[in-house]
Amino acid sequence: MKKLLLMLTAFILSATSGYADEIRPTEDLPTLVKTALANNPELKSSQSRWRMFANKAEQAASLEDPMLMFKLQNLLAREPLSLGGKDPTTAKVIGISQQLPFWGKRGLKQEVAQYEAESYKWAIEERKLELTRMVKETYYQLWAVDKSLDVVAKNIKILADFVAIAELKYSVGQGVQQDIYKAGLEKSKMLDMQISLRQQRKSLEANLNYLLYRPGNTPVGTIADFTLPDVAQTSEQLNETALERRPQIKSLASLSNKGQASHRLAQKEFYPDFNLSFEYMFREAAMSDPGYNMFTVGVTFNLPFQQQRRRAMLAESTSETNMATEELNGLKSSISFSINDLLAKMERRRKLVELYKGGIIPQAEQSLESAVISYRVNKVDFLTLLDGRITLFNYERELYDSQAEYMMRLAQLEAAVGADLAPMPALPPLTSADALPVQAQPTFPVTSVPEQAQHH
Repeated sequence: MKKLLLMLTAFILSATSGYADEIRPTEDLPTLVKTALANNPELKSSQSRWRMFANKAEQAASLEDPMLMFKLQNLLAREPLSLGGKDPTTAKVIGISQQLPFWGKRGLKQEVAQYEAESYKWAIEERKLELTRMVKETYYQLWAVDKSLDVVAKNIKILADFVAIAELKYSVGQGVQQDIYKAGLEKSKMLDMQISLRQQRKSLEANLNYLLYRPGNTPVGTIADFTLPDVAQTSEQLNETALERRPQIKSLASLSNKGQASHRLAQKEFYPDFNLSFEYMFREAAMSDPGYNMFTVGVTFNLPFQQQRRRAMLAESTSETNMATEELNGLKSSISFSINDLLAKMERRRKLVELYKGGIIPQAEQSLESAVISYRVNKVDFLTLLDGRITLFNYERELYDSQAEYMMRLAQLEAAVGADLAPMPALPPLTSADALPVQAQPTFPVTSVPEQAQHH
């Protein structure tokens, strides 16, 4: 019986001790975000696309190259090699011509191209917001998985003690074999969960490395603990901020402006373009003609008779403007919904965290402590003790999940608004306690063994 009491006491002491994690460097979220923004190839591709369209905008207002002409005019068919002196109309001609679009077309073409390039510029900023959000979400998912792994490792150790205690009590006739099987089953479930969590962490590591554009097998360190920041702005203030700062709104506004400029350009297509030309003829004296040099100045222009094509251009630009305008209206409505929805979800998670920390988990710890003491004196059965341990385990995981979910929703809210709403957690200074992180556990007081237990 002394051996049983010693194992119970050892279990109580082990429940109050921490379980050491492997020592890994702590990841710094601002550094991860900065690395992703600097290295991500999709972002670099978007930047190259913007530069491409910016260069197109510089070309749009340029005139066509002038055309230089040289010809031999009115040569005699019977003497094709005779270049002059036999016919007064024969001349050597040099000329130049320049195509000139109707007034205002060049400026409108450049305006259209500039608005298009501007939309791609804001698309880069939108992509930066998305990339930052994805890095933050992965970061906090890793934190939740690490915390779950800590809790699982702790419970595997405790359940191993449960199995040993159940076996010992069964060997002295104070327990039933079913307790051994039940404890072993719960331990196997924990081992299964541990395998799944480790696989999940590897997947999250691979995803983070993909976002940072570094080798997929690059190890990711631990994630520092954090406190839940408050969002001081109201939903109306956040919506106003989003309308002012969200890059996608500015991108769609640029496309709407492009459509309007394209419409004005299409209206200009109903007017002709011009071609100015100048020719100079070198002549030689022939017969009675003194052979004076001559020049010609001319202007030609197209006749805009193809009205159907031009009306189709007007309809195209109108549809483009309407499309961008309606997409912009839809985005504004979506942003408003997202802000209110995310704030509600964050408020729920915050209240759950407060409830778990201030009520549920302390009560579950007290219930487990009472079950441990009662089990020692055979006032409760083994299943009650096991159920208390599993209940506390589930609440601890839900606490960590709620904390991580709050921060992930905050990252989504920042992406929706287009602004940082809370400072990112910086890397905390290294202390001696960081060398061996310890997971704090509820304290179960070691009380004296009752006389009834001593007698047994």
